[in-house]
Amino acid sequence: MASTQANASENPTNIPASQSGSTAGIASKRKVSKNALGSRTDVGWEHRISVGEDGKKIQCKYCHKIFSGGVYRLKHHLAGTQKDVGACTAVSDEVKKQMWDVVSGLQVNLMKKTSVGGASPGEATKEVDTTGEKRKGKELDGNIFKKTRISTQTTINNIFKKNLREEVCLEISAFFYNNGIPFNVSRSEEYSRMFEKAIRYGQGFKPPSYHELRVPLLKKHVELVQQSLEGHRAYWKQVGCTIMTDGWTDKRRRTILNFLVNSPKGTVFLKSIDASHITKTADKIFKMIDDVVEEVGEENVIQVVTDNAANYKAAGEMLMKKRKKLFWTPCAAHCIDLMLEDLEKKVTLHKDTIYKGRKITTYIYARTALIALLHIHTKGKDLVRPGMTRFATSYLTLGCLNDNKGSLIRMFLSDQWTSSKFAKTKDGKIIASVVLDKVFWKEVVICLRAAYPLLHVLRMVDSEEKPAMGFIYEEMTSAKEKIRDAFQGVETNYIPIWDIIDARWGNQLHRPLHAAGYYLNPQIHYSSGFKIAYELKKQFYACMERMTGNPDLITKMDVQLEDFKTQKEFFGSKVAQNTIYTKTPAQWWDSYGDQHPELQQFAIRVLNLTCSSSGCERNWSAFEMVHTKRRNRLKAKTMNDVVFVMTNSRLAKKKQTRRSLDYDYSLDELDSDEEWIVADEDGEEEDLDALIPDPDLNDEASGNRVVGASKDPLTIPYLDDDEFEELLQGPLPPAPDNDEDGNAEVCETREDFMTDEE
Repeated sequence: MASTQANASENPTNIPASQSGSTAGIASKRKVSKNALGSRTDVGWEHRISVGEDGKKIQCKYCHKIFSGGVYRLKHHLAGTQKDVGACTAVSDEVKKQMWDVVSGLQVNLMKKTSVGGASPGEATKEVDTTGEKRKGKELDGNIFKKTRISTQTTINNIFKKNLREEVCLEISAFFYNNGIPFNVSRSEEYSRMFEKAIRYGQGFKPPSYHELRVPLLKKHVELVQQSLEGHRAYWKQVGCTIMTDGWTDKRRRTILNFLVNSPKGTVFLKSIDASHITKTADKIFKMIDDVVEEVGEENVIQVVTDNAANYKAAGEMLMKKRKKLFWTPCAAHCIDLMLEDLEKKVTLHKDTIYKGRKITTYIYARTALIALLHIHTKGKDLVRPGMTRFATSYLTLGCLNDNKGSLIRMFLSDQWTSSKFAKTKDGKIIASVVLDKVFWKEVVICLRAAYPLLHVLRMVDSEEKPAMGFIYEEMTSAKEKIRDAFQGVETNYIPIWDIIDARWGNQLHRPLHAAGYYLNPQIHYSSGFKIAYELKKQFYACMERMTGNPDLITKMDVQLEDFKTQKEFFGSKVAQNTIYTKTPAQWWDSYGDQHPELQQFAIRVLNLTCSSSGCERNWSAFEMVHTKRRNRLKAKTMNDVVFVMTNSRLAKKKQTRRSLDYDYSLDELDSDEEWIVADEDGEEEDLDALIPDPDLNDEASGNRVVGASKDPLTIPYLDDDEFEELLQGPLPPAPDNDEDGNAEVCETREDFMTDEE
């Protein structure tokens, strides 16, 4: 009895003990909210003005907008999330950031509690009692409401992230704009990795300071690059290497020499030297190159490749006198570019045709409206195709003009052109007459038939797909044969081209290393009809003698050579024959030359060599980017360290991606003053007068100028007279397609295109 009374006193409402826990839960759910009248402690209330006695409507104290919904909507209004309420237009950045932090903090808490199935307090969630209470007379399923709450939270979180990303992107873009950083930087791997690492660090990351970037971090990067080069140095000892050097003059008129080392493992940058303070004599150049040979190790260096200037040639001869086992070799890419230059300058038809083509492109690219019209007819393609050298660009661009001649002809026949202000000017009429002149297009084809075989060789020596030493001699011979065939063997047409090639090839590129590469390449040696002339054989043995320097070793290698020539031993095995064209020549010797180790080592060292120093030219921009900043106050050593890190990182990346044999360049790679984009400063009217086609040049005469031009042996598009006339008479292109927004493409404004040219 006493026990019963005690229980009654503890439970005065006589509710069974089993239900007391549930009652306590209901009581706790009905506790006073921090946003209830008289107990408004939420930080959001500090930024409102109450409207009405019941407090159901509130007014923003900044923009004075009145709305209902309580402090929840007020906080989103101030934060600018656009969640069920418009953003405040008068709130300060400080308050806006504070509300962002509050709203984002709520989302984090909500997501955490939702993940464990707990209820979320506050007005940010629409709480429903799943123990039995009804809202609006309907029983709500807890699982359905849970999904609604998660959806609401996700939407708010996405809006928050979207707005926050916009703010971050504004800061990043300002960093680009205000510091003159090229947009292309955003495509680099380092750009993405930088943000990934910073995000992984988390809140509170402090970016590196000026001192850290300039001293300890730069030092660390130099050490990392040096460590990566150790693998290259070990490889140089095994198979040898090539030192490449080239000189150039920067915008401040300084003479800069770049030094790089190439092997099958890749190309690495050693250093750049400002040679402005010394004269450009052969003695000084020899001294600098000799110092680099010493640094790399004479026993590792097989050849030094430079350009073909007289002072470099003299320095190379001095180097070969001192260093008895290595060779000086002129750059094959530079030599072929000189052949293309000779074609343009010494063959009148080439000179005139390139001149006309250049005037077409500069006329169009100097006028924004014409660029837009061009892109409509070419479907976005450009007319200028950059190559690795100036004269390669000339012929590649002629090829691009030829590929797009149909689009160009129809562009200058279109109503948009004929009714434009440009068509009424003297210059416009002259350019149109050139484009619509079939003689011009026939002359373009003649130029391409002479130049394309040389461009193919240029690609090969500039590519890193395979070492070029085993192929250069055969490729040059093949190029001459293709030129002869392109002109159907008519000597008066191809012999002048051959003479230009031989003048450069015989004097500069016909070297002992080229002969050895040709002789030892199984793809060539085992081909049907292989022959080796006396002069070539003489150079092969001269190469063997210089690289070995040991008469007994030469005799032993010569005996081993007989097995290679007759395909004895492992050379004649089925697997060796089946893989001649699937392996590089050096790989083939490494796989099947083990029974002839002395000859094997010699062949591998020769066949792994490059023929070009064009890698030096592609790194001019790295030096100039760092060294020619007007406000650059960095010490010389610091600047050289930056160039060292930058260039080797780029070279390593290039080795990973391996440039294709095809020229896949962007118009963005052209300098702003590229001669195919920007016209000469001289008056155009005087220049363009020379482009007016000769009305007395009839079809028969023009036909005589293309004697020997075969139909299409080199995949050069060609139009005969009937096809050309059909193109002129054919239908014009359809109306421009609409863009993504449904708007038709236009050439600037109608006013820009139709008003008279000033």
